[in-house]
Amino acid sequence: MLSDSPASERNKLPILEVLRTEFAEARHVLEIGSGTGQHAVFFAREMPHLTWQTSDLSENHDAIRARLARHAAQNVKAPMLLDADDLQATAPLGIDAVFSANTAHIMPIRAVHRMFALVGRELPARGKFCLYGPFNFDGEFSSESNARFDASLRQRKASMGIRDLRDLDQYASESGMSRIRLYAMPAMNYIAVWQKAGTSQEAQ
Repeated sequence: MLSDSPASERNKLPILEVLRTEFAEARHVLEIGSGTGQHAVFFAREMPHLTWQTSDLSENHDAIRARLARHAAQNVKAPMLLDADDLQATAPLGIDAVFSANTAHIMPIRAVHRMFALVGRELPARGKFCLYGPFNFDGEFSSESNARFDASLRQRKASMGIRDLRDLDQYASESGMSRIRLYAMPAMNYIAVWQKAGTSQEAQ
């Protein structure tokens, strides 16, 4: 029996509308933290011009493989091992876009930093990184509900917590990227879009 993430089911349509625009010119997408694989099979079906590379910790690979087998997704690749907290040197991945959802507040902050370094290394000029989730702004929570969510995360594990967008922008800058767009999403979430150097677009 496949395990479903209610959050992935709720947010897939609003995320899709953003990715249709941001990944219109992309061909090979790496998803960091594919989880149950729900996003992978849905987005790959709706955007057949993409090849979607799933990735996650090894303990989540069986769930992803089971979903790919169920949906016979021809343009989704089997999961690769990717632990942002323990990145190993790998051969170039041949990607031109990266997507990740609800990962930055789960990873330790050092892993978030390393994730941006990986993305900056792998993306070609003008390649985009779309990150979905809750963010803080200049040290402030965007809502009371996000403040409560942050407290619950830190109670579960001290290394978790909602990340501040200015810190993420700094990590991106260190990795040769700059933020070009920020989309407000339902339930006080956002999609931040960073682009690898090689464009004159400015952050909005």
